[in-house]
Amino acid sequence: MNPETLREYCIAKPGVTESFPFDEVTLVFKVGNKIFALLDTEGRPTTINLKCDPERAVELREEYPVVKPGFHMNKKHWNTITLDGSVRFSEVQEWIDHSYELVRKSLPKAVQAQLN
Repeated sequence: MNPETLREYCIAKPGVTESFPFDEVTLVFKVGNKIFALLDTEGRPTTINLKCDPERAVELREEYPVVKPGFHMNKKHWNTITLDGSVRFSEVQEWIDHSYELVRKSLPKAVQAQLN
């Protein structure tokens, strides 16, 4: 999984913006001005931080050795996934979708309506 494939998947979602607010290598994806994904564009292997339901976050960490508590994030609500090829892209897509939906659902109703 290369960073550009992940970027294309994230940016295709309704209302998503991308920027480099922290440094030149951490690409941040937001919906409604709230972060749902952070992608390390130069790390080898690539890593991505995704928001996650706390119970599901623990389950994923127990099931997948490449899923760790979120680096530089609230460890209860964020996971960092090292994309070393051991997890199928379809699973990563599902985790991105979950993160996006968690953030989207937290937005004001008017903003959510604009995304539909």
